[in-house]
Amino acid sequence: MKKIIFLFLVLISFKVSAQEINIIPQPVQLRPGLYPTDKFKIDNQTIIFITDDKAMNSATLLAEYLFKHYKLNLKISNTAGDGNKNSIKLVLSDQLYENPNKYFVSVLSTTLNAGASSEQGLFYAVQSIIQLLPVTTSDELFIPSVDIIDYPRFDYRGMHLDVSRHFFDVAFIKQYIDYLALHKMNYFHWHLTDDHGWRIEIKKYPKLTEIGAWRNGSIIGLWPGKGNENIKYQVLPNEIKITPKDAVIKTDGIRHGGFYTQEQIKEVIDYAAKRYITIIPEIEMPAHSMALLAAYPELGTEPNKKYTVAETWGMMNKYNNVLQASDTTFKFLENVLTEVMALFPSPYIHIGGDEASKVWWKQSAVSQQVMKANDLKTESELQSYFIRRMEKFVNSKGKTIIGWNEILQGGLAPNAVVMSWQGEKGGIEAAKQNHKAIMTPENKMYFNHGQFVKEDSLTASTPSLLADVYNYEPVPAELNGEQAKYIWGAQGCLWSEYITNPAKVQYQLFPRLDALSEVLWSPKEKRNYPDFQKRLKAQFQRYDLMGITYSKRYLAN
Repeated sequence: MKKIIFLFLVLISFKVSAQEINIIPQPVQLRPGLYPTDKFKIDNQTIIFITDDKAMNSATLLAEYLFKHYKLNLKISNTAGDGNKNSIKLVLSDQLYENPNKYFVSVLSTTLNAGASSEQGLFYAVQSIIQLLPVTTSDELFIPSVDIIDYPRFDYRGMHLDVSRHFFDVAFIKQYIDYLALHKMNYFHWHLTDDHGWRIEIKKYPKLTEIGAWRNGSIIGLWPGKGNENIKYQVLPNEIKITPKDAVIKTDGIRHGGFYTQEQIKEVIDYAAKRYITIIPEIEMPAHSMALLAAYPELGTEPNKKYTVAETWGMMNKYNNVLQASDTTFKFLENVLTEVMALFPSPYIHIGGDEASKVWWKQSAVSQQVMKANDLKTESELQSYFIRRMEKFVNSKGKTIIGWNEILQGGLAPNAVVMSWQGEKGGIEAAKQNHKAIMTPENKMYFNHGQFVKEDSLTASTPSLLADVYNYEPVPAELNGEQAKYIWGAQGCLWSEYITNPAKVQYQLFPRLDALSEVLWSPKEKRNYPDFQKRLKAQFQRYDLMGITYSKRYLAN
């Protein structure tokens, strides 16, 4: 009888613990602790004890979080004996696990133990500890007894932000990185250049920011659509036909822009590194370069044209001019990338490569001469030639290029990583050619799209529903086991055409980032959408605590 009562109490305590534990992404293993009814108390007497000075970074970030959101001021110590007090013990030992991302958390009544074999693994443990904290503030915090063993499914867990269409300052970029860190993401794809603004200081070419970082207005509403209802368009092979011919696309006439100095770039890189996030910079080429051409028109295919920084987006921009595939252009880009690579320690440089309209090369005498001199039969082969030239240079500096799936056109560069956005086809093709692929199909992974079928705010085209994000499987079924190894991971993208302020960034990001993090971190077989929805309710309370904007419509589900 006593045994039955004990088992009943264990089951009840497990149920209680399960209700209190709402970690996203879902850990690999999570179970009640040895004494399930125990709870660990955190107050101002609690010590964060570290066994290795290399754990100081994670300890400091945990202490800062507790002070910021709970007003608790915890001491950090590496003094023997302090670990035996009421302590959060952060253990760093290369003897723990072979997997550097693997960690454990074990909560007892007087000690919360967490450990890993690497600094980043310990940092992930701290993120789980943060999500064990109650979502209401108090002088005393209680964490339920629990044991966690955890590690990620994919090596690449990425999120993107476009700062070209709309610029976001350094303070917000740091916040954005914190959001990624909370969800155990490890790559931030920073889209720094495009038609609508050049956002990174290049000392050798100051006009890139003096001219290219500013535009004289932004389109009002959709193109065509809200604010431009009178405009119709038809996509033809090499152009967009607009009717009526004298149509005027409405812009707001407000000057918009900004850029990051190299010192600010270094500051952000250092901030991300402390959160074990690698920043991948993107310098767009050969298309999406109107801001560059506004500053240095001699690099375009129309040498006498006065280019301007683009004020509209949508279908029209797929037919904007491209960079001339000349030695002058290549030398310019090499100089730009030399400065970029000196700033970013990332082994990867994203060079864009998408939506290059071939009509400009077709009608350019210089481009045709380049094609003839290099025995190139089509403009698609010229694009491949362009990308390969740039890849050879980037490789010579010990780094690898990433490009959107259009870099497959005309033949894939030898060492390139493919980011597949036009569905999964590009990623599948890359994997079959033994190239790493990052899956970011627009219909699932573009968070600038609406979150609901009927979205109140201005967003891009068809919705990307939370359930669709959560149920996305990055490894296509048609790949065999060997080919599937080349699916490096996946990424969410946030393009800022209709995102003008931090609150809307947050609204578009949450809770789809939660869903994406679970897709990329948690075991495939553990994904459970109804359970995820339950855990979201606690996450929303945490977002309230952190002052993060999200859609209240999810609270009704």
